Amino acid sequence: MTFDNRAVPIALAAVLIDTIGFGIVMPIFPQLITQLGHIGLEQATRVAGYMLVVFSVMQFFAGPVLGNLSDRFGRRPILMTSMLCFGIDYALMAWAPTLGWLFLGRAIAGAAGAVYGPAGSVIADVTPPEKRGATFGLIGMAFGIGFIVGPAIGGLLAEFGSRAPFIAAAVLALVNAATMYFLMPETLAVENRRPFHLHDAHIIGAFRPLFHAGNAAPLLAAWFVWQLAHMVYPSTWSFWAAMRLGWDAKAIGWSLAFVGVIMACVQGMLTGPVIRRFGERRAMVAGMCSAGLAFYLFAFASTGWQAYVLMAVSAFQGFVFPAFNGLLSRMVDAKHQGALQGGIGSMGSISSILGPLLLTQALATGVDHGFPGANFLLAAVLVTIALGVIVWKVLDRVPASDAAPRASSPSPAAE
Repeated sequence: MTFDNRAVPIALAAVLIDTIGFGIVMPIFPQLITQLGHIGLEQATRVAGYMLVVFSVMQFFAGPVLGNLSDRFGRRPILMTSMLCFGIDYALMAWAPTLGWLFLGRAIAGAAGAVYGPAGSVIADVTPPEKRGATFGLIGMAFGIGFIVGPAIGGLLAEFGSRAPFIAAAVLALVNAATMYFLMPETLAVENRRPFHLHDAHIIGAFRPLFHAGNAAPLLAAWFVWQLAHMVYPSTWSFWAAMRLGWDAKAIGWSLAFVGVIMACVQGMLTGPVIRRFGERRAMVAGMCSAGLAFYLFAFASTGWQAYVLMAVSAFQGFVFPAFNGLLSRMVDAKHQGALQGGIGSMGSISSILGPLLLTQALATGVDHGFPGANFLLAAVLVTIALGVIVWKVLDRVPASDAAPRASSPSPAAE
């Protein structure tokens, strides 16, 4: 794919480096929390859930503020500030002597968690509406590549101690900030900027442009439930794999790297053609079906090879985010794309507050009762609910712009 504006690949690189930084520390969290808290894996699972809640609460309040600030001052300064704060966060966690300091580090990361919102706004600024769904898929591809590199490096660096991955993540974030300072152009035109009003800088204000926009309400409801289910990976994967499969940090890292490989392949090679051929709503349904089936089977998986097969089955869930984001980005004007992306981020933060609480508790409670797959079973139920909303309230109202092309018409060539 070619880009008309070099800000797009730089924004995608920001997502990539941020994801590497996030993924690089995932394999060592079970070891680090058990060491600092002097607790077992089951209790560490609950602590990790609370840590994710702290992160998400901070992101919930900061997301709309940063999205609206990017509509006022531009995307570039917000992205650079976010990366600087992430660098400070990872450095703090590399030094953290207690669990309390780790919680503080996650709070800083949550408040600075504006990378995906401004990156999505960059794409919306410079990409024609009919191409946004496919281009948003590249954010998922960058996320997938980050999960190839990050967890693999994290698992390898764990050999040098549980703090080494944090140091590497801090360096990557600071290098990213410097790269944006020297190379990234601004994409928000001066005439499309608008004043910052604090009363708009919250989740209701961010989504105000959508309140009268067709099918936005059921679409947002389905997205919220989907996000709840999707939190099963960041909140419980490392702990589930350690308890159920007996994997160490290196094995967990390689499993996450495998997920990154297949997600990158799906989003880089299939998302654009699938969305163009079948439309964004149908692509979303296919992705949710893939995830729901995998979550249900994960609940009963007991061996490593089964886990790898199911990771491959679930790869098509990569269609969901770009299809959803492409639909919603067409429902607001150019002046409110930053607010929209900030609002989407904050809605995700609400699910990130509730999801870890539900799913980590489900895992720990399931272990207590001899069923360590309870977290995935709950996730499967949530996906089924989201899928039902999409099929019942959204799929049957496909506008012409989202419908699949006629069979006699060749699909557009890949960009």
